[in-house]
Amino acid sequence: MRAHLLGIEGMRVEDLQTLLENSATMLEVSERVIKKVPTLRGRTVINLFMEPSTRTRTSFELAGKRLSADVVNISESASSTKKGESLLDTAITLESMSPDILVVRHSASGAPHLLAKYLSSTCVVNAGDGLHEHPSQALLDCLTLMRHFGEIPRGKTVAIVGDVLHSRVARSNILALSLLGNRVRLVGPPTLVPASLGHPRCFGHRVSIHHSLREGIEGADVVMCLRLQRERMSRFYIPSLEEYSRHYGVSERLLRQHAPDAVVLHPGPMNRGVEIDSDVADGARSLVTLQVGSGLAVRMAILVTLAATKGTVEGGAV
Repeated sequence: MRAHLLGIEGMRVEDLQTLLENSATMLEVSERVIKKVPTLRGRTVINLFMEPSTRTRTSFELAGKRLSADVVNISESASSTKKGESLLDTAITLESMSPDILVVRHSASGAPHLLAKYLSSTCVVNAGDGLHEHPSQALLDCLTLMRHFGEIPRGKTVAIVGDVLHSRVARSNILALSLLGNRVRLVGPPTLVPASLGHPRCFGHRVSIHHSLREGIEGADVVMCLRLQRERMSRFYIPSLEEYSRHYGVSERLLRQHAPDAVVLHPGPMNRGVEIDSDVADGARSLVTLQVGSGLAVRMAILVTLAATKGTVEGGAV
């Protein structure tokens, strides 16, 4: 494991598997009456979120606190970037206060990579950068499937449905699921799932493109619904939300017909009635709530793993 977690791209399968196994051991902490261990006592984690977030920011904050780290949260509105300071100058200023880990979410693709290049003593975690990657989300999705299937997911068929073009969640999941030996189908309209994404040079030979929802989910083990990233769309990619929902909205009726044994994931937040119906989101096949719990465990494992690269982590705590 490197001193930063910037993305799934370039990660070794051994490191991915180790992170998943370590994350599984963290699940038990949240089941305790006293949900706190001293593993990162004396360490400092700064969450620098330059985009809105509920799940990722909250789970990174809880992860640090349950590991007994000192946690500081900074949003864009509370940072000096609102006064014209660059992101790099902000990060260098924060590093001068000797934090151990800087968790960064930013609208610019590559922002965490830039900070990792210039910060000399702080581990950087990518909590989502532009249209690029969201590695901790892919890890928590894999952990969720691991919990459901009873083992690290391998040899499964996973249909990722929706706005793949603008989704950093999709990119990290494609990389992680393929690395573990799963087949990935990208499903959606040509404007949101361009054929180029299916070229072997893009994501490898385990990825295929499908513009028919029925064909794309046929016999799938897992269906992952993606939110329409309307805030990232600069042009008209779909005629209307109603038209999109009619052709690509995932319903229980459709799943019973074409993927009766499939479980369903959604990274959130959900647009109910657009990419996913409530009878699916709240139904027996939904793993959405399980994903949230998995996210906390994954982020705890990430913090522990990176802190270990900077010195001794208290043993016997987890």
